[in-house]
Amino acid sequence: MEFQSEPNRFFQTDDDGKLLAEVTFPDIDNGDAYVIDHTFVDPSLRGQGIAAQLVKAVVDLARQEHKLIEPLCPYAKHAFEVTPEYADVLRPTPEG
Repeated sequence: MEFQSEPNRFFQTDDDGKLLAEVTFPDIDNGDAYVIDHTFVDPSLRGQGIAAQLVKAVVDLARQEHKLIEPLCPYAKHAFEVTPEYADVLRPTPEG
């Protein structure tokens, strides 16, 4: 699926403008990293791998921009846990 983009957001809408899928990833660490804080996929599209594509789009962007990612929302956390290829952009969590 081809996503529309805005700063810190990838999304898809239908022809009427209804939001179908979205991931938001604000800057953190003075712009050195993103935090994926929200993923959404409309129930009509679930089970098609759309959320995974959204997270991968952020990972690809982070790689291009030499940034790290802190996966905060539950889906993004799970995606990073089960996708070892994302380890290169995973932001280390502060210990303590």
